[in-house]
Amino acid sequence: MEYRDYYKILGVSRTATADEIKKSYRRLARKFHPDVSKEKDAEAKFKQVQEAYEVLKDPEKRAAYDQLGSEWKSGEQFRPPPDWATGFEFRGGPRPGAGRRGPGQRTGQEEVFEEEGFSDFFSSLFRGGGGGGESPFASAGRRREGPGRDHHAVVEIDLEEAFTGTTRTLELKRPQLKPDGTLEVRPHTVRVTIPPGVTEGQPIRLGGQGEPGPGGGRAGDLYLEVHIRPHRLFQLEGRDVTLTLPIAPWEAALGGPVTVPTLAGPVEMNIPAGAQSGQKLRLRGRGLPGQPPGDQYVQLKVVVPPANSPEAQALYEEMRRILAFDPRADLMR
Repeated sequence: MEYRDYYKILGVSRTATADEIKKSYRRLARKFHPDVSKEKDAEAKFKQVQEAYEVLKDPEKRAAYDQLGSEWKSGEQFRPPPDWATGFEFRGGPRPGAGRRGPGQRTGQEEVFEEEGFSDFFSSLFRGGGGGGESPFASAGRRREGPGRDHHAVVEIDLEEAFTGTTRTLELKRPQLKPDGTLEVRPHTVRVTIPPGVTEGQPIRLGGQGEPGPGGGRAGDLYLEVHIRPHRLFQLEGRDVTLTLPIAPWEAALGGPVTVPTLAGPVEMNIPAGAQSGQKLRLRGRGLPGQPPGDQYVQLKVVVPPANSPEAQALYEEMRRILAFDPRADLMR
């Protein structure tokens, strides 16, 4: 996918004010409007101008786009990192169903983007990249009378921290326009206590840490959406975790106790005799804490030792002779 330079499309500098961006957009929108323009590819250019303005008119989208674009080199294939917007604050509280969207479900905001015909580049940033995740821009905060608006940000933690709980000091970036119309990103430091058993997508509310209230009114709240980083051993689904456990052929055939890693530390588990590769065993209550706690599923993976010595080869030959085992016998019936 090709990277899109929205500043170049609108013909403005990266330090352009909000008024300069708006003036350039209006001029180009008139020039390329499909109903009046005689320019070649007017409709396509008009859509590009609309898309560029959608991003650059919004301080939050623009600040995040600037950070991403500053590290992008011309000619490279565009692949935004999954955490590219982490560390920014955006208007809006937690999204309905955050972290729990089912396959094929879409937000109303996504449907609007599709109707406007924005590019795959835009969609990969502001609709979550098509990977099933939600965009950090999906929820636009509405100004209520009196209090400041709520803000939304993402906090990334390790699975072990989700299990035990943790306290974090976060350095967030809060984009806003200065009185002269130029973009400014101000730091915002917050301290948050993440409780044990927090799940993927769960929002944590920090009262009064959102946008300051107009005229000295009550400040809005800051909602931190928890993202749990992938783990090298465990796969997380809700509060349950799954571990793939390698076992030797004799452990599978004969059964017996083995030591299994869990989030709380190693435990002993008994493998039943005749266990098969792919078989799942359950350790109750060994997932993330909660009411009720999650479970840990242990998926067995039989690993065959290599025949890399004369002794090992002789042992395999003896097994073939004595056992007379045909794993494909049922295929021939």
